[in-house]
Amino acid sequence: MMTTTPTMNLVNPATEETFQTLEMTSEAELSAILERMRAAQKKWRELPVNERVEICRGFVDAFRPMRETAALDITRQMGKPLVQARREVDTMLDRAQTMLRLAPAALEDETLEPKPGLRRFFRHEPLGIVLDIPAWNYPLLIAVNVVIPALLAGNAVLIKHARLTPLCGDAFIDAFRQTRLPADLVASVRADHDTITRLIARRAVDFISFTGSVEGGREVYRQASAQLLDMGLELGGKDPALVCEDANFDFAVANLVDGAFYNAGQSCCAVERIYVARPLLRRFVDAFVAEVRNYTMGDPGDPATGIGPLAQLKALDVLKHQVDQAVERGAKLLTGGKRAPGRGYFFEPAVLVDVDHSMDLMKEESFGPVIGIMPVDSEDEGIRLMNDSPYGLTGSIWTEDGERGETLAGRVAAGTVYVNRCDYLDPELAWVGIKDSGHGCTLSRLGFHYLTRPKSFYVRTQAAS
Repeated sequence: MMTTTPTMNLVNPATEETFQTLEMTSEAELSAILERMRAAQKKWRELPVNERVEICRGFVDAFRPMRETAALDITRQMGKPLVQARREVDTMLDRAQTMLRLAPAALEDETLEPKPGLRRFFRHEPLGIVLDIPAWNYPLLIAVNVVIPALLAGNAVLIKHARLTPLCGDAFIDAFRQTRLPADLVASVRADHDTITRLIARRAVDFISFTGSVEGGREVYRQASAQLLDMGLELGGKDPALVCEDANFDFAVANLVDGAFYNAGQSCCAVERIYVARPLLRRFVDAFVAEVRNYTMGDPGDPATGIGPLAQLKALDVLKHQVDQAVERGAKLLTGGKRAPGRGYFFEPAVLVDVDHSMDLMKEESFGPVIGIMPVDSEDEGIRLMNDSPYGLTGSIWTEDGERGETLAGRVAAGTVYVNRCDYLDPELAWVGIKDSGHGCTLSRLGFHYLTRPKSFYVRTQAAS
């Protein structure tokens, strides 16, 4: 009796049409991949770090000619405007180059103060096979945060990309095939939840990096903890901004609109709630709404498009619920707030005022183009409201006084805090969340330490007499 290979359909969220069907990876094939990967990693880990860096540098050179194809794949798979998708490719390559530059110093042996006849140091040893489960919203950027540093640290990497964006995982493999990277050291697979659960249960990998929803992260964490597997988690966010009375007004408005609605708000570090010094409120809201209305929503292939469709149909219901509930509880909807007519998963950008923390709009992750704006009467009230959240990924302070901004930012409960910036990731800084936004760290020199384990050496160079 013949068995049918399971498949997955890729649906363009702008047209709602299936544009490609892919076969899933069978469990037998996955087991064979992991066996080859284990053998390849044992040799790879023995190479000096500088040699690994030079081999992985070829990935950047190989990916550059793939820029347009990779960007088009992002747009077709999750609806990101093509202009923004091209920017993601460029940023991914820059991020890879940053990690290549940081690797030698981050991974070198750390030697302690010498003692007579004694050498003490610790080494950053590779873990083995790293399972990378990236999210779909920045499918290249989130993947590269782990793939390149893990390889540089001496690991093998198994990429299980999100169901919406599997072609982005394949793009990494296509680029690496053009380099001197040993075969079988990196693989991209298409596997369902049950297959990954069984993979974890038999401890077939040595570390898991997961980027996605809080619910999904908790489930994978439960499975990993049962096997005493370490993992890194980047989960949800409800990132706040506080606009002080002395903020550079026009600059703050323009950047906060972009921070809230870039990529249709589908960013883990998107601005999702704004607190404004009361004397500025009316002027700020008017300017904010005017800026939002300048955005063009439509065909993501059109260079003029600023907001494309949402990546998933179910997201429309989440946003509609948050807007409708807020209005029912007294909020005022100033613009947008509903699904756009016609085909595609388009949601008109929404701005609401008269909001409070009894509303899901101000408490639960939106992950879409909606924003609530609240007045505050003091900086203390603003910080209290910013921290009134189960999430803690990023937060931003907007003020012309840099010292004051740093002081206020230090009081924000988040892994990354900004002054006069938002929705941005500097690869030389540690990317880390607290509370329900996850744990662990990627990027910066510290990110390498989560993809290695310390091994201590205590070496007597002179035997005791």
